[in-house]
Parts: sequence; structure tokens; C-alpha cells
Amino acid sequence: MARPFKQQRDPQATPRRPKTDFKKLEVDENGLSLTPAEPTQRLHKLMALAGLGSRRDMEEMIASGRVTINGETAKPGQGVTQYDVVRVDSRPLKLNFEPELPQVLIYHKPEGEIVSQDDPEGRASVFDKLPRIKQGKWIAIGRLDINTSGLLIFTNSGELANRFMHPRYEVEREYAVRIFGELTEGQMLTLTQGIELEDGPASFDSISPQGGEGANHWYQVIIREGRNREVRRLFEAFQLPVSRLMRVRFGPVNLPPRVKRGTMLKLEQKQVVDLLEWAGLEVPRTPMKQLSQREKDKATSVFVPKVRKQRSSVLDRDPSNRKPRDSNTREDSRPAGRMNTGSHGIDKNTISKSGSRPSKRRIRGDLPNAPAMQKKNDRNRGRG
Repeated sequence: MARPFKQQRDPQATPRRPKTDFKKLEVDENGLSLTPAEPTQRLHKLMALAGLGSRRDMEEMIASGRVTINGETAKPGQGVTQYDVVRVDSRPLKLNFEPELPQVLIYHKPEGEIVSQDDPEGRASVFDKLPRIKQGKWIAIGRLDINTSGLLIFTNSGELANRFMHPRYEVEREYAVRIFGELTEGQMLTLTQGIELEDGPASFDSISPQGGEGANHWYQVIIREGRNREVRRLFEAFQLPVSRLMRVRFGPVNLPPRVKRGTMLKLEQKQVVDLLEWAGLEVPRTPMKQLSQREKDKATSVFVPKVRKQRSSVLDRDPSNRKPRDSNTREDSRPAGRMNTGSHGIDKNTISKSGSRPSKRRIRGDLPNAPAMQKKNDRNRGRG
């Protein structure tokens, strides 16, 4: 079939333009726009939600001039819209204006772990076991000292963590306490009325005995403060040392019995929504993520966290042993008088002429009283 000729364009015809439905901006008599402005949000708040640090740290970063908005240096307290280009140290930063459903983890902390990210002694930290998170960072809701076990909550929402921990909200904390000795009725009444400690008065909301064996007795206490070692100090005021302390509830969150010591559990999306409603925070309007049956089983199962890194103590490092390296010379970093030699006095750090390291194969010539090698070939092989 013959191919039709291409129609020639008429040069005198008027060109067709694409239709546009642009509307003219409405302005008042003073020349001001009547269209609603794009809603703005505080820059330091969005940067904190992005996991760069706390809001105070973000305000200091903005004040130092490291953040720009549309090429201009940002100012503390400045608002941004979703159309603004934000850069930190000349690198673009993606900000989420629509709040997402936060993540919440429940951890049964054992004794011997600290709740801190920076420890000069290099002790085991609960943050070493947390799973990696794509957005934000994990925040520990409340602290437990190294000798205290029990419920520890982690979240990537700073507002939710603040709702739990701020003293003005007075969120209940419930503990199971084992002491060496027994309280009298008058002592329990005094603990609920208040005792003067070094940092001010303190008291339990309620205290109830839970039995015990021998000289050890268990008590269930509820307190609304989170001062350092406050529960232990209240019992030590009556010369009753605490031999075991375990947190079993924090606000509306209880420690499930199936979460054994050293294991974690991730809360479901519906449970997180209930926490946000309890805290009086805004629930994201975005629809919940649809999970498969395998993802649901995995999300609701208790798991044992794995240590992601080994923490080393800075106190064990000797700065006097550090020597500057020279790219042109290869020096042994070991102390003088000690050479990296084998059993026969051969330096293992020596390099052969070909540039490869010497093999560790044993050579008969190196052995004492070694017999001469017998020369064999195919002709006399097997003959005496």
C-alpha cells in the first residue's frame, strides 16, 4: 500500500494555541491579594520531626546560619510552606507537612543496661538494640536506672513523648518493689502523705503490700513524678533498701505478660491511634497502611532485639600510643623492643620483592638438622 504524502502546512493559517484556564488573581482596591495564603509551619518544628534533633537544637542551627529557605538565610521562628526549598549546609532537606502515624515500641528492659546514647564508660545501652528507623529518631519515654527493669517505651514522636514525661501532665507510673524488711501501717501512711527529700518533698499516690517470703516483701506503688531514683530514696528514708525495682505501667500502657525480659513489641496502628487520642494529639488524616497477613503477624509478634554495634569505652584508649602515620613509610605501631616475629625469628611484616606478603608455609630448610632434599624425577621415581 502506498504511503500517503504528508500534508503541507499552510503558512497563512493562524496557529492554534493550547487553551488555558488560568484565573486572574483577585485583588482589592489596595492591590492586596484576596486569595487565601498557603498555610505555613514553623521550620524548627518540621526539622525536629525529620529527626535532625530536638527543637532547641534546630533553633540553634537556624540561628547559626546553616539553614536557607529559597536561597536566603533562614531566621529563628520563620515559617515555611510545602513549596519552599529548604537546605541545610547547602543540602536539600525533605520536610513532611502532613503528619504521619508515629511508631511506638514496648521494651522489657533488664538490669545492667543504661538508657542513654552517650556513655563514656561504654556500658550496654538500650539504644544499641533498637531497630533502624527511616524517619526521625527513637526517643525513650522516661528513664530507668541501670539496676531497674521493666516497661520502657520508645517512639519517634516528640510530642507524644512530651505528653508522657512533662511534669505538668502528672502521668502515673506504677512499680513493683521488693524491699529487705517490712513497712508498718504508719510508715505506709507517711509515704502517701509525703517525705522531705534532698530535692524537695515526694510521696506515693498509693502503696499496697503484695506479700513476700522471709525478710523480703513486695509492694505495689504508684507515683506521678520521674525524679532520679525517687522510689528507692523514699524507701531508704526508713532504712529499707530496695533489692528489686520493676516498672509495670506507664500511663495507659501496661507491660504485657508475653513480653519477657529483653524482648520488644511494636504497637499496632489502632493502639497508636488510641495513644494519640489519650494524649489529646492530632490523629493523622492519612489512611492507615494496609498490611498483609504476614506483616500483621510480624508486627504483633514479640521479638528479641539484636545488638547493632559494639560500644567501646573511651577510658580504655591511651592517647599517648597514637602516632601520626606517614604515607611514605610503614612503621610498626607496637612498642620498641618487640618485633612481630614468628617462632624462627622471621619478621612477618617484611614484604617480598614481588610486593606480596610471605607465606606462612613451613620450609624444611628452616628446621634444624633437616636432611637434604632428595631429587626425584619421572625416571627414578619409586626406586630405592
